[in-house]
Amino acid sequence: MTKSSAKPSGVRPGGPRGDATATAPVLDVRALNRATLARQLLLRRSARSARDAVGHLLGLHAQRTSDPYHALAARLEGFVPQQLSGLLARREVARLVTLRSTLHAHTADDCLSLRPLVQPARDRELGIFREGLEGVDLDRLASVARELVEAEPRTMAQLRQALGAEWPAADPRALAVAARCTLPLVQVTPRGLWQESGQVALTTAEHWLGRPAGAAPSPDPLVLRYLAAFGPASVRDMQTWAGLTRLRPAFESLRPWLLTFRGPDGVELFDLPQAPRPDPATPAPPRFLPEYDNLLLSYADRSRVVPPAHRGRARRGNQAYATVLVDGFLAGLWRKDPDALVIEPFGELTKTQRTELAAEGERMLGVLHPGESYDIRFGDVVRP
Repeated sequence: MTKSSAKPSGVRPGGPRGDATATAPVLDVRALNRATLARQLLLRRSARSARDAVGHLLGLHAQRTSDPYHALAARLEGFVPQQLSGLLARREVARLVTLRSTLHAHTADDCLSLRPLVQPARDRELGIFREGLEGVDLDRLASVARELVEAEPRTMAQLRQALGAEWPAADPRALAVAARCTLPLVQVTPRGLWQESGQVALTTAEHWLGRPAGAAPSPDPLVLRYLAAFGPASVRDMQTWAGLTRLRPAFESLRPWLLTFRGPDGVELFDLPQAPRPDPATPAPPRFLPEYDNLLLSYADRSRVVPPAHRGRARRGNQAYATVLVDGFLAGLWRKDPDALVIEPFGELTKTQRTELAAEGERMLGVLHPGESYDIRFGDVVRP
């Protein structure tokens, strides 16, 4: 990690360090919740452009092609799906594996800079398949795979077949995974465009975006961007978000320009001095989030959004469910049936909460499915 003594651009000193953990103010769960919602553009919808929002949020989870659209519909005023589709079609945004070994939609700049920074996580993933790669020169594999996908976008099946011909004794699946781990492979359009179909075909980010990726940058600027979108947060929180380890030195190098707090459990939290930390009593409107949303995946301690009684209820195994926020906290699941938006709360809702949820559901449907008619239904309370 690069240790920097220069003042980060746009960040004012956070005050003397002292005994940071012992003397730092405590932020309770509601204070953390409201600060997080404000950074995530969920406390009130933002007038930002779709591109600016994708950049501010450091990417959107895109394992399902519809996820980024639902994420932006919940966060932006005036959003329509064609805005994100246009960014993907113009190659201003692309979808590739980055954070936590999962597919994310990033701005072109972040595709080329963030992926090299999280490459250590891809290297660890590659270690799982070492047995199937015995005798394979990974540098040569990367070179061969690059030639293949830059000649024309290839599916994983095509990569398995072509790479298997080069290394017949190796596991074809391991060879294709190795290509994905060693190269920044983007899923080319029309895959990912709103309500358009297309198989997963891959090429390199450099080829798709028309410019080279640089060396892995210092993590310091990324720490500042993470705090702007996810703070206040601990070192472990950011490591969970990125799928990386050993980020402590980057936080320490920035400490003179950051504020420090303690969470409810006493863990040290870092934050930008000018970042919003709203009054904990600030009302938080209901929101509908996609099956995977980084709000629920980017913290070692998720209690700022997930009440202890609801831990683990937003997913089953590798399957995540679309979720509902009420008063800023996880409060249920939702799904779109052919004729209805079905809301399944985790607990009893007040009449006002049901009315507000129904209105927010109607708004979401109007944004993403204009001209279509759906009922709004409340299912039975989902018990643990």
